[in-house]
Amino acid sequence: MAQRRIAVIQAGTSLFDTPRTLERMEAHCQAAAAEGVELAVFPEAYVGGYPKGLDFGARIGSRTAQGRDDFLRYWQAAIEVPGPETARIGSFAAKMKAHLVTGVIERDGGTLYCTALFFGPDGALLGKHRKLMPTASERLVWGQGDGSTIPVFDTHIGRIGAAICWENYMPNLRQAMYGKGISLWCAPTVDERDIWQASMRHIAYEGRCFVLSACQYMTRADAPDAYDCVQGNDPSTVLIRGGSVIVGPLGDVLAGPVHDREAVLTADIDPADTIRGKYDLDVAGHYARPDIFRLSVNETARAPVSYQVEVADGEGGEDGEEPGEAAP
Repeated sequence: MAQRRIAVIQAGTSLFDTPRTLERMEAHCQAAAAEGVELAVFPEAYVGGYPKGLDFGARIGSRTAQGRDDFLRYWQAAIEVPGPETARIGSFAAKMKAHLVTGVIERDGGTLYCTALFFGPDGALLGKHRKLMPTASERLVWGQGDGSTIPVFDTHIGRIGAAICWENYMPNLRQAMYGKGISLWCAPTVDERDIWQASMRHIAYEGRCFVLSACQYMTRADAPDAYDCVQGNDPSTVLIRGGSVIVGPLGDVLAGPVHDREAVLTADIDPADTIRGKYDLDVAGHYARPDIFRLSVNETARAPVSYQVEVADGEGGEDGEEPGEAAP
């Protein structure tokens, strides 16, 4: 197989300023395009922002008016999927002629979701993955995804999917992704800790896949003046220090980690290395022991409200279909 160039983009959000964030994103995409990449991955919550250090005025049994205003500001910075912002992000992918995966904060009614979006090299929005389990205080401001958005896309460079931040610690989700034959595992995150590096190497080795972990690098200067975070108000204070990394199917680090600055990390890979790796370990194949263990994945969309229209007697055709509609 031909060599492929892949990339992770370590960059920060202009918090609560989505137009400015998209301008920064476009510049990073141009830099990645100059490197000739075929896949670029941006961090968790890149568009819409990760409000690190805010508490949204929540205490057990009470919420504050200021916290509600913080949520309103966060909701206003989020994007609808699809929408004008996704069309613009798609145009970045089309100019790159590359696949693009990015974290966003998705607005759906009054609820926000931490979501990963997938774009093709023609700019088309291929689909999305909503984070299944927000971690700790994230649950105050993000809803939970369901099994209907756990896609793995078959592309000319490999099978692309994503797990967001601490979803990577969900063994059943990992096995579900392995079962779909994922070979390019995208891990948008804001986890800057050293142990995250061990986790990314473990997943690459366990799944015999390439792991692309993009982490934000964000300082207090990336947030507005009216931002009451626990870290303080010094503009130089680092809120998220990065640590983006690319790992190969045998756990070998191919690029990174990089800390304390924005960066475009690239690696040239041989997609066939995923098959070479599965020679002795295929956790969704010859190493699975389905006679003992079995995982069932419910991919049904779980809408909170469903609407049904009943057709009055005599108004519809056979079995209640609309007039002129063929019966199944």
